[in-house]
Amino acid sequence: MTGAYRIRFSPEARDDLLALYDYIAEKSGRARAIAYIERIEAYCLGFDRFPQRGVSRDDLLPGLRIVGFERRVTLAFHIDDDVVTFDRVLYGGRQVSFDDDEA
Repeated sequence: MTGAYRIRFSPEARDDLLALYDYIAEKSGRARAIAYIERIEAYCLGFDRFPQRGVSRDDLLPGLRIVGFERRVTLAFHIDDDVVTFDRVLYGGRQVSFDDDEA
């Protein structure tokens, strides 16, 4: 049974995941990095049924929502019609500003 929403990762979110993989692989090994990235991706794919999670951050960007993952990752996403787009995957409290051109 499939969910009602499709899941998409923006190019920036993909870049964030790759950078996070590189960081963890360097510090703790490739196997641990792969496992962590897979857990993040599996969590994101779970938004296909109930995407209205996290906190609305319209003050940063209209429609932006923020949710945490395993205490160290912040996921920024938005919902359009039947698509949940993960805009950024931020690790360890990293702060990013959202311009009107992003997300």
